[in-house]
Amino acid sequence: MAETEKGFKRINFFKGFLTTEKDWNDAERYHVEKRKLHNQMFHAPGIVPGFAGELRVSARDRADLSVEVSPGYAIDGTGQDILVWETQIKSINPADYKLPQTIYLVAKYVEQFTDFIAYKENLEYKGHRRIIEQSKLEWTIVEPSIETEVEVARVQLEEGARKITDAKNVLAPGPNEIDLRYVSWAGVSGAFINPLFSWRLRKVLQEMAEIYGFLHREKKVTTAGDTMHATNSMEMLVLAQQVDLRNVFPILQMPIDHQWLFVNEVESKIPAISQKKDFGQYKKNIEILKGLIEEKKRTLEFLDTLLQYQEKACEALRRLFAQEMKPAAKPAEVKPDAEPKKEKRVAGELSLDVGGAWDQVKVQSAPFEKNLVVEGITWSKVDEIDILDRKSEEEHEFAIREARDSYRTSQKLKYPDGVVVEDRGIAHEGGYAEWKIKNLTPGADLAIIRRMDYVYGEYEADLYIDGKKIGRTTCPGEDRKYRWRNWPWVVPGEFITAETIMVKQVNITADRDINMFHLYFYQAIG
Repeated sequence: MAETEKGFKRINFFKGFLTTEKDWNDAERYHVEKRKLHNQMFHAPGIVPGFAGELRVSARDRADLSVEVSPGYAIDGTGQDILVWETQIKSINPADYKLPQTIYLVAKYVEQFTDFIAYKENLEYKGHRRIIEQSKLEWTIVEPSIETEVEVARVQLEEGARKITDAKNVLAPGPNEIDLRYVSWAGVSGAFINPLFSWRLRKVLQEMAEIYGFLHREKKVTTAGDTMHATNSMEMLVLAQQVDLRNVFPILQMPIDHQWLFVNEVESKIPAISQKKDFGQYKKNIEILKGLIEEKKRTLEFLDTLLQYQEKACEALRRLFAQEMKPAAKPAEVKPDAEPKKEKRVAGELSLDVGGAWDQVKVQSAPFEKNLVVEGITWSKVDEIDILDRKSEEEHEFAIREARDSYRTSQKLKYPDGVVVEDRGIAHEGGYAEWKIKNLTPGADLAIIRRMDYVYGEYEADLYIDGKKIGRTTCPGEDRKYRWRNWPWVVPGEFITAETIMVKQVNITADRDINMFHLYFYQAIG
């Protein structure tokens, strides 16, 4: 009877099963075909970004018809893996072609039997013990078929050509120049990147979109609108978890190209702006970015450098249009009165923010000791939580709940006095953090001091004690150079009614996350 069932068959061993070479070859074929199916269904064919040198084709420093191909990895239309492990030199012999003609350089999957063995005891038993999976790079005049090969470059070779060069204009390569316009790139699903950098990338893109949106609407600069749209599109890719070190640099190049067009438009049409000092600083940062983006080092350090220059460029534009751009809405700062009014003590309406002498606490780089003197009042440390220390967190029932996103991070940053401190912490967007504070004296004012990364502020949080809303704290401003701060809140003593309390900090600002690296608790006793 003919076998009619469809599907992948795995080999199934059992006691007494006498296997043959067909059984073992079928077992290997099963895994090969499943891998190919996965590649076909989940990855578009082409060069895989981020692996080795990405099969990049470049000219050589020699006056001959040869190119250099970097190591890399590609997938063809049948799902076969094409791996090139070492740099290869591929030469063209013009005598093999009728010039002028377009010649294609393609990568193919090939396999070869190897490790042959013959048993002298019985010569019927012989064969190849292995099949080696290899790749082949070759020149062809036939337009590549993505089903069985992947194009890595093409050249329009002229008669009498003596040298192949890199393209002067990659968007319009000339004769005898390497043409990379038609190289296919394999689809990649999901992002593998440090969440801190993903968050920071989003913040930079949001800043850019705001500034260039203003310049497009109010100053009618066309290229500012193009830059805004490019950054908005990139932020959508970041939110869709499709951006990481494998593809971030060619994606970042798009807004940088638009920024350079913006520079040209302003210089040609708006001299009153282009002659300003801040615009000169902006242009300088974009010129640096144009040079750096070509390096594509694919490291977090390199991405950090690019983001720093983008931040500097944004800062220069903000200074230039500071009088015209509407500042971000900031909650009014509440300063403590000499004799606080009773209405400020109403639970839920109270501002927990403090200033004055507490500003010195915010920038203190020295370790927090047992006692802290603020405006002549001695505050005694009653408790503390070392974030990401398992024992400390468990003792205080520290947890983050209902957050849209949260991540752990390790930072080595500076306080405003230049002192470098390394610490570990956690951040969350949306939701709330809660923890227990112990060793309290009922009726005494409580200061909660949070070590934080002050790279971005402009958020608010509500504070609850034992389930009851006490008040609100704000975090205005930011500092992208000296990023450590110790942010203090003071809870009036009448809300401290027990020796142990449960605190809940609720983030109420959309698209802002709150980070915590250490929590210190002091009370004004005596």
